[in-house]
Amino acid sequence: MNKSIKLRLIVMNIIQWAVWGSYLTSMGSYLASVGLATRIGIFYSMQGIVSIFMPTLMGIVADKFIPGQKLLGLCHGIAGAAMAGAGLYGMTAGADVSFSILFGLYAVSVAFYMPTIALSNSVAFGILERNGYDTVKDFPPIRVFGTVGFIIAMLFVNFMKNGAGVQYQHSYNQFIVSGVLGLAMLIYCFTLPACPCNKNATEGQTLAERFGLNAFSLFKDRQMAIFFIFSMLLGVALQITNGFANPFISHFQEVPEFADTWGARNANALISISQISETLGILLIPAAMRLFGIKRVMLIAMFAWVLRFGLFGAGDPGSGVWMLILSMIVYGVAFDFFNISGALYTNMRTSDKLQNSAQGLFMLMTNGIGATIGTLSAQAVVNHFVYNAAEPNWSAAWYTFAAYALVVAILFMILFKAPKTDEKIA
Repeated sequence: MNKSIKLRLIVMNIIQWAVWGSYLTSMGSYLASVGLATRIGIFYSMQGIVSIFMPTLMGIVADKFIPGQKLLGLCHGIAGAAMAGAGLYGMTAGADVSFSILFGLYAVSVAFYMPTIALSNSVAFGILERNGYDTVKDFPPIRVFGTVGFIIAMLFVNFMKNGAGVQYQHSYNQFIVSGVLGLAMLIYCFTLPACPCNKNATEGQTLAERFGLNAFSLFKDRQMAIFFIFSMLLGVALQITNGFANPFISHFQEVPEFADTWGARNANALISISQISETLGILLIPAAMRLFGIKRVMLIAMFAWVLRFGLFGAGDPGSGVWMLILSMIVYGVAFDFFNISGALYTNMRTSDKLQNSAQGLFMLMTNGIGATIGTLSAQAVVNHFVYNAAEPNWSAAWYTFAAYALVVAILFMILFKAPKTDEKIA
C-alpha cells in the first residue's frame, strides 16, 4: 500500500476546511463593520439554500462526466476565484460596500464550495479503497485534520493584521485568504490519484431517485417523520453562532469596562475553542450511544444548545469569560451529538437501497431548510434586540435562542419514541 496516500489526503482535508474556517465564524464581524449588520443572516442563509440542490447536482456530474478529484478542484477554483473577488471588491470599496455586488460574489463562491464537502469525502473514500485501506478505520483520523485546518485558519485571521492594523477577522482580508486557499486546492486536487467516473451509477434510476427524492417516502413512518421534522427544527440552531458570535464578542470592544480584555479583541481565537471541543466530542459518541441510546443522546444535544445560547447571554469577556468558554466547550456536544447521532439513527432505520438518499434528506432538513430558516429568523431577532434597537441588548437575543432550543427539546422528549428494534424501513 502507498503510505503517502494518507498524508496526501490529510493535506487535502486541511486545505478543504481551512477554506471555510477563514471566514465562516468571522464574516459577520466584517459585514457589521461595513454597514451590513442587518443582512448577516442573508449571507449565512445562502449556504443552506445552495445545500438543498448543489451537492446532488455535483454528485451526478462526478458520477457520470468529470472524475471526482478534478471536479473537486474545479469547484474549489470557481469558489476561490469568486471569494477572492469578494475580498478584492471589499478592499477597493472600503466602507462604501454594495450589498448586491458583495453578496453576488459570495453567493457564487458558496454555491460551488458547499458541494465540495461531500465531494472531498467521496474522493477520500475512493482513493483509500483503491489503495487497500479500510475507510471505517482509516478515514476518521484523516478527517480530524480537516477540523485542525479549520482551527488554524480561524486563528490566522484572528491574529493577522492588514496594513491599517485591522485584524483579518474584521476585514475583507478573510475573503482573500479563503480565495487563495481555494485556488491552491484547485491545483492540489489535480495532483491526486484518479477517481474515475462510474457512468452506470445512475443507470435504471428514475429522476426522483437520482435526486434522492425517494427518501421522502420515509415520512410515511410516524417516528421517522417526527425525527426529520425535529432535525429541521434543531437545524435552525446550527448556524446562529457562526453568524453572530464574532460580532457579539467583538462589540465588547466598544464597552469601556471590557474594551481591553483579551476575549473582546480576539473573538475568533475564543470561538476556536468550539472547534476543538467538536473534535473531542466525536470521541464521546460511541460511549454515549452505548450508555444512553439514541433518544437520550439527541436530547443531550438539544439541552446542550440551550446552554450554548444561555451562556452567551449571561457571559462577557471580563469576569464572565468563563461562561463564554463553557459555551464553547458545550458546543462540541451540541453539534456532534446531534449531527452524528442523527446520521447514525438514519442509517440504522433505513434499508440499503434508501440509505444514501436518506442521509441526503437528513442533511437537507438540517443544513438546508433548517439552517436557512434559522439564520434568517436569527437575523430578525438580532435586528430587533440589537441593530434596530435604541439600546442594543445582545443578552435578550441569546436568551430568545435558548428558549427556542428548550421548547424544541421538551417537545422532542414528549413526541419522539426511540425504536425498540433495529427493524429497517424499506
